[in-house]
Amino acid sequence: MSARIDYVVTSGTFNHDGETHEVDNNVWIIGDDDEVVIIDAAHDADEILAAVDDRRVKAIICTHAHDDHINVAEDLAKVTDALVMLHPADEELWRHLYPDDDFESLFDGEVIEVAGIELHIIHTPGHTPGGISIYAPELDAVFTGDTLFRGGPGATGRSLSDFPTIIDSITERLFELPSETIVHTGHGDSTSIGQEAPDLDEWLQRGH
Repeated sequence: MSARIDYVVTSGTFNHDGETHEVDNNVWIIGDDDEVVIIDAAHDADEILAAVDDRRVKAIICTHAHDDHINVAEDLAKVTDALVMLHPADEELWRHLYPDDDFESLFDGEVIEVAGIELHIIHTPGHTPGGISIYAPELDAVFTGDTLFRGGPGATGRSLSDFPTIIDSITERLFELPSETIVHTGHGDSTSIGQEAPDLDEWLQRGH
């Protein structure tokens, strides 16, 4: 059976820079009836595993290491025996939550295969140093974590974030994708490259 995209929305907290916020996270599951890749490991391992059902988990890919995207990564890894994958530039953030647990390093240009399709890793720093997006050309989709949302870039007002860097990531990497590419985000509704690209000047003027 051909690859498809499933997802669940899980709820919990985001803790960073001494602040705690209630958040809902999108957890994306890409695969077929036999095997999947999980994108982000947020809040509720049981809910994610219920969506996976009895399919084999090839990898748990974290778009970045803010705690709301990784806080059940090790729980999922223990149950599924899958590797947790993360860009090494986010190791400092990872260690805040997992001082003794390691992850598999994931790099720009790497390709992960699942259910007969390719997932291309794109390093898109700015929200965090190791932020990545995952492009699935066969599905006309990119999974951007907290780099690009409907309405603009991810937040850059916290430690280890930078607005010019996230703008470079979006313009030089994501806006190079086909305009019809659907953007599946870490929080909130999906959008498309073509829908967001015309608003770049507005984002630059407002500075976030």
